[in-house]
Amino acid sequence: MILPISQFGDPILRKRCREVDEVTDEIMTLVEDMIETMHEANGVGLAAPQVGRDLRLAVVDVSHDPECVSVLKVNGKDARIEDIMPLVFINPRFEKMGARERMEEGCLSIEEIRAEVQRPGIVKGVFPQLDGSEIELEADGLLARVIQHETDHLNGVLFVDRVSAATKLMLRRELKRLKN
Repeated sequence: MILPISQFGDPILRKRCREVDEVTDEIMTLVEDMIETMHEANGVGLAAPQVGRDLRLAVVDVSHDPECVSVLKVNGKDARIEDIMPLVFINPRFEKMGARERMEEGCLSIEEIRAEVQRPGIVKGVFPQLDGSEIELEADGLLARVIQHETDHLNGVLFVDRVSAATKLMLRRELKRLKN
C-alpha cells in the first residue's frame, strides 16, 4: 500500500524517533508499504517518520545504480549492491568516516528543494535486521550518503539543516513557504 509522505513542517520530521523494541506483524507490513512507497515516489531511501511513524526504522534501495559504491563490505566480506537491496534496518549504530564529500541531495519530504550537502564519505557500523540478526556494513558512495540521510530523519534532522550558511539564506523564503 502506498503511504502518504509527511512533508516539511510536519512535527514528526523534527522528532527523535523511539527505538524498535519488537518486530511485529504491523512493522513487517509497514516495511513492505515503505518499500512500495519509496519505489513509487522514485526515492532511494525512506525513514519511518516520513510516513508518520515514530520508529527508528528506514529502508534504502540504490540498486538502480550498482556502481554507486566503490567499497561495500557486509560482515567483513566484499558484497554487491544487488545482494543487500532493499536494505531495511532498525536502530542503526554506525560511525561516519573519511573525507567530507559534497553532493546534491533531495528529500521525498521536501520535494521542491535540492541542495549540496557535505557528508563524510564512508559509513561503518551495525545495522539490526527485522529477523533479529545484525549485519556489519561498510560502504561509501551513494549508499553511505543515503544511510546518513535516512538516519538523520530518525534523529529529527533534515538535509536542509546540513547545508552551508549561504545556502540556508538562499532557501529560507522557499522553506518558509513550504512550512505554511
